[in-house]
Amino acid sequence: MKNLVAYFSASGITKRVAERLSKLANADLFEIVPKQKYTAADLNWMDKNSRSSVEMRDKSSRPEIENRVLDTSKYDTILLGFPIWWYVAPTIINTFLESYNFDGKTIILFATSGGSGFGEAVKYLQPSAPKAKIVAGKILNGNPTDAALEAWIKELK
Repeated sequence: MKNLVAYFSASGITKRVAERLSKLANADLFEIVPKQKYTAADLNWMDKNSRSSVEMRDKSSRPEIENRVLDTSKYDTILLGFPIWWYVAPTIINTFLESYNFDGKTIILFATSGGSGFGEAVKYLQPSAPKAKIVAGKILNGNPTDAALEAWIKELK
């Protein structure tokens, strides 16, 4: 069985970390692509009417993702990455979890953040994959070294 690194990145920061993690862990890589890309205006958390603000206020919001095939049966462990929005995962991560079968899988979260931790991310994601084990992994801010990423990967085994 192989491992999978799946990620959503609105600005490219999480994407860079996910690509490096995938390479260092010898894991497959899967990008969660929104059907409608996020613009800078969409991501303006200072604007209460911006797309991301509206989505995050409504926990039942499920932004559409591009229809991409993913055979989850090939994986035991999924490293799932995203930027922290409002102290939790963006609701597009719920869309992803509800779009595929993760029964019996271990999902280890990693995130990029401007300063907050995982907050209640696990609490809000678990109902979207109720038969998976979801655990808060690591906040990977800035530009972590390969050595730091490799050390974390070793901790996971």
